[in-house]
Amino acid sequence: MTGNSIFIFGAGYSAQGFARLNGDFGGFAGTTRSPDKFDALRQAGIEPLGFDGTLTDEIAAALKRTTHLVISIAPEADGDLVLKAARETLAERMPALRWIGYLSTVGVYGDHGGDWVDENSECRPVSGRSVARLAAERAWLDLGRDINRPVAVLRLSGIYGPGRNALVNLTDGSAKRLIKPGQVFNRIHRDDIAGALRHLAGQELGGVFNVTDDLPAPPQDVVTYAASLMGVEPPPETDFETARLSPMARSFYGENKRVSNAAIKASGYAFRFPDYHSAFDHMWASGDWGKGVARSPMKRS
Repeated sequence: MTGNSIFIFGAGYSAQGFARLNGDFGGFAGTTRSPDKFDALRQAGIEPLGFDGTLTDEIAAALKRTTHLVISIAPEADGDLVLKAARETLAERMPALRWIGYLSTVGVYGDHGGDWVDENSECRPVSGRSVARLAAERAWLDLGRDINRPVAVLRLSGIYGPGRNALVNLTDGSAKRLIKPGQVFNRIHRDDIAGALRHLAGQELGGVFNVTDDLPAPPQDVVTYAASLMGVEPPPETDFETARLSPMARSFYGENKRVSNAAIKASGYAFRFPDYHSAFDHMWASGDWGKGVARSPMKRS
């Protein structure tokens, strides 16, 4: 598979995990807005390139040899940044291109009152950012049809993994147990985003896929489970209605649904971490839950 050339627009947390775990899949190049992040990309095995919405000659040259394209940049209110900058190049100047993957969000489904949703469920996004995501999904799928290339839309649930999880939050004192009766969320470990991308890209599968775990659960349960592994008292419960939250944080609780992952399982993907229990057990036992975070937090009184 070393003949593959993978280009990532927006080589952030999830995309770096993809490159770290799949270096045998081919060579990786990826963009960031900040040159300060170039070293982090190199450490993940990604050739770093700057992208601020303008298609440079350097990016265009990399795209010309790209076989697999991954987009992990959130759209703006007036459209997808990558399509605005590079649609002509994507359509006409990428002779090696075989597959496109677009990282989206389960937020496009909006609120379903705690009911189960799958890829055929109605999308009724609540927030402006999810409205923009749904429009971007459709634009990428349209491009795929226009150029006769498979486009896989990966709808991700709440992302966690090394450095971003309740174990870290308990250690730094930022963990909360917000209680909103009936509220559940799905989650996805970064390694399973990497695995799903490898699976879909390797088979060059197109379509819409929910990339999410098997266990939608109340958010306070995750904090409680993490605290039990660490041997500390969890933070006190806080009523959602009276909690001090940013407008964005509060908006997440306006969407309540259980998300099915049956479609990507049917395509042949087996999750490494099908639920947060198995993921947290692994992270705590292996010690890879934090980046430079002490493993033994102070006991809470």
